[in-house]
This record gives sequence, structure tokens and C-alpha cells, in this order.
Amino acid sequence: MPQSSLRRADRMSAILERVSRQGSVDAGVLAEEFVVSTATIRRDLQVLEEQRLLSRTHGGAVAVDVAYELPVRYRVGHHREEKALVAQRAAALLPRGPLTLGLTGGTTTLMLSRLLAERVDLTVVTNALNIAAELALRPRLKLIMTGGVSRTQSYELVGPIADQALSGLNIEVAVVGVDGISARGGLTTHDEIEAHTNGAMIRRADRVMVVADGSKVGRNCLARICAITDVAVLVTDASADPEHVEAIRRAGTEVVVAA
Repeated sequence: MPQSSLRRADRMSAILERVSRQGSVDAGVLAEEFVVSTATIRRDLQVLEEQRLLSRTHGGAVAVDVAYELPVRYRVGHHREEKALVAQRAAALLPRGPLTLGLTGGTTTLMLSRLLAERVDLTVVTNALNIAAELALRPRLKLIMTGGVSRTQSYELVGPIADQALSGLNIEVAVVGVDGISARGGLTTHDEIEAHTNGAMIRRADRVMVVADGSKVGRNCLARICAITDVAVLVTDASADPEHVEAIRRAGTEVVVAA
């Protein structure tokens, strides 16, 4: 995509990725690269600083020394092509015909929901507000939302209300988005309440599929969702570390690499 055509959220996502990789950015260089004014870049940096995602300096910004969770509106631009490949492969793996499908929040599960929107005889159970918004007006599928407390970072409804709703449902396949997956750590995310709700969906599913681009394979975050042995299949892309992929396979989980 030409840098001049980036939407603000995509531009800010690219800035965060650059800060994470390089440790610092220069406002003048960013303005030239994105074909916007220096004042526009400074406003972007101010918003990101207010959200504690970086720290501004006189000429640009530097990374903050914390492990943080990017809000979902900024994560969409990260590894977009890899996530699209994973979503397409996951859609192809889902059984045809009547299906009750669970979808947790996440940028890859959101892409998957868009691919499934025209399917017939599909019942979708989700705790993700953005996925529900995508599917609410689709007349040929049934949408069930859990209720719960909204998490700004992930657009997910979490907590006891969501857990209770899930406890009364039977799900054939749950497709789960994660922040990390490894043979040792299992499925992980940044928030312990979100992890508990996603675990509740997994416990109600006959089969669990994880969709994760390669950057998340081998990564362990704060809160554990479930063990790797609870996962039937992981769909990832070719950027995943081969050693971590093999360790997950040895644990008994099928790994499908989207190409």
C-alpha cells in the first residue's frame, strides 16, 4: 500500500511497529515517509503517548520499557497479509453444512468472520463486539452474543456474565485468537479475565482451532487460556519459527501452515 494512502490507524500501527523494532523514531523522517506534515505525525505521537504506547522526545519518540497490549484498532495493520492467509486457510478447514461455531476476539478471527458471512446454516457464538457488528445484519446465519463487560483493547465481552452464557451452550468448533501459543505455555493472552472467558468457550467446544500468525508462535504472555493439548489444530503461516512449530506438533496438535 502506498504510504500516502494509509489511514490514520494504519499509520499509527506502522509507527508503533517501527518504535518496537528500532527503539526510536524521528518525526521528520516519518512525515516524509508517510507523505504527511510533521504536525500530523506529532499529533499521532501525542495520541500514542497518551495511551502509554510510547514516549515522545524533542524530535520524535522512543519505546516505553513495558510489555503492553496493542489496542485492536492498531493491531489490524500488523502482519496483515499473514493474517489474511491464515484466515483463508482456516475457513477452508471448517466443515461444510450446519455448524455451530465459536469465535473469540482477535484480528484474524475478525477476518475469518468476514469470509464466513455468506455461509448458510451457520450459527456463530461470539464474545467479540466487532465480529458481531460484521455478522448482525447477515440474514442467513444465526448470531449469539455472550454479554459481559467490554474490554477496550480487544473489543471482547468478558467476565462472569460471558462465562455463564457460554456454560449453557454447545459449540462444535471454537476458533480462538491468541497473543501467544507454545508447547510449554499453551495458549496465552495479556489479560487474565479475557483468558478465563476464552477458556470457557474452549471447554464448551468439541474441537478447538487456533488461528495465529507466525509472530505469535513460541510466544508466552501473562495469562494462560488453556494447555496446548486442548487444541486440535493450529493454523499459522510460514513465518512461524520451525522449532516452535515442531514442538507444538510433538505435543499432539496438528499444525497447518498457510501458504
